[in-house]
Amino acid sequence: MSRRTGFTGSALIRLLAQLTDIDVPESKQGFADRLSRWFGWTDAISLSAALDGSPATARSGARASASAEEGECARVRTASVNAIAADSAAATDFPSYRRRYVARQQAMEASIGPLRGRLRARLAARSPAMSRLAAVDAVMEQVLGAHEQRLLATVPVLLEKHFERLRQADGPGWPDVFCKDMQGVLFAELDIRLQPVEGLLDALRMS
Repeated sequence: MSRRTGFTGSALIRLLAQLTDIDVPESKQGFADRLSRWFGWTDAISLSAALDGSPATARSGARASASAEEGECARVRTASVNAIAADSAAATDFPSYRRRYVARQQAMEASIGPLRGRLRARLAARSPAMSRLAAVDAVMEQVLGAHEQRLLATVPVLLEKHFERLRQADGPGWPDVFCKDMQGVLFAELDIRLQPVEGLLDALRMS
């Protein structure tokens, strides 16, 4: 289950457009129509099976409070935010920034992916309806994950253009300005990556 904001409507895209002077027109297609372009026929079959499949039976003790999951989600977010904020050393060459950005992306993926899986497992144990919801989220992660990673991999490329513009302008403290801008982009990317987790957590609270 995913509460994704469309990429063209996300804070990440708006921020990148602002930093790189790229015009991102609002899509005339609805969200469902845009999403369907990422689904092949085999993906549609998997999604249909998740919606129509036999749900797992809720296990004893599965309806425990969601407070433990809330605490784990908060811990993952705080650790990521702190890691991004601590990485404040300015540099005058872009390759070092690229390595740092990619390292932060990998760290976010390594912490958020397993957390999402654990939340799905807890949700699947709550009720038949929640079990189906967890199955749908698993299909969505499998289908959309590769597309999302491909798009997010282009962020350092866009940041390099912003870096070069600041370097050529050679304004006072421009490396620090770029470092702060990169941190802002990373915070926006973190929000996108955490949206499915927050959706699963909301479902746990309501189940």
